[in-house]
Amino acid sequence: MNVLLTGATGFVGSHVVDVLIERGIDVTYIARSSSNHRWLQGKNARLVEGSLHDLASLKSAVDGADAVIHIAGQTAGKNEEDFRRGNELATRNLVDAVLAYRPQLERFTHISSLAVCGPAASAEQPVREDHDRKPLTAYGRTKKLAEDVVLQAMSQMPATIVRPPVVYGQRDQATLTFFQTVNRGVSPLIGFDEKILSFIHVRDLARGIVEATLSPRTVGETYFVSSDEFYTWPQISNVSAAVLGRRKLLTVRLPHAVVMGIAGTVGALGKLTGKPPVLDYEKGIDMTQKYWICSTDKARDHFGYRQQVSLNDGLLETITWYREQGWL
Repeated sequence: MNVLLTGATGFVGSHVVDVLIERGIDVTYIARSSSNHRWLQGKNARLVEGSLHDLASLKSAVDGADAVIHIAGQTAGKNEEDFRRGNELATRNLVDAVLAYRPQLERFTHISSLAVCGPAASAEQPVREDHDRKPLTAYGRTKKLAEDVVLQAMSQMPATIVRPPVVYGQRDQATLTFFQTVNRGVSPLIGFDEKILSFIHVRDLARGIVEATLSPRTVGETYFVSSDEFYTWPQISNVSAAVLGRRKLLTVRLPHAVVMGIAGTVGALGKLTGKPPVLDYEKGIDMTQKYWICSTDKARDHFGYRQQVSLNDGLLETITWYREQGWL
């Protein structure tokens, strides 16, 4: 079996490559030659140079593929058009290439996001796959449009959609700042309410993505692949502090208004410099929500998915790796 990946050089994608290789599956990935391939060095994965906006390279990439796992996406942008190009248009180009040049494809797995649905209504009502999609931000809206592209093509190709929540683990830089702050003895919390989240270790997510791709039960379906448990940020802070050897933590709570002010300022500066900001006003909207939680019931029922990495074990692995890399 040969699986083509997009986003293989990134955090989640590189772990999916690892799982596929462990299972004896041939891996091909499409990426620019200028991309950072550090997580794939020395691994048995074939590179097709190109991009999701280069139709000729897409034709070469899908040739001979039995399955496609589409992980690449736009997570930061200067405006909504940036997000549309990296999420909706990139997905459309890939789907069109499959339909035109690889109509016998056995599976197309599209990696979406919990952001497509928006937060849950309460701690007792985690988001489920049949809930209305109500994205709050440009990222969520354009990931929803990307889902629509895949949904529209499901009558022509066997496809599966996977929606992860917040992901952490080795190789991740998005949550690194949080761990660096805890390492300094500070627990940064947003607002004065209790925020609850689904929080998945990347190894669980990568395994779930591969199992959803290989299962005959999952064709035409959408799944949340997530932690079975829900967590709070104080809980994550305390476990992280224990792993880091910090006996005392200073809890610093930032009011929502302050968070939104900082996010808006950083976003404006990012636009002035022409670089997509890591934090902006819309990211602030996401960060101030109370219930970023989703149910894994359907994934468990359909293909036997279960969380295997506990919060303690996952944070220990992650922080140990950060230290080995000199990131902490």
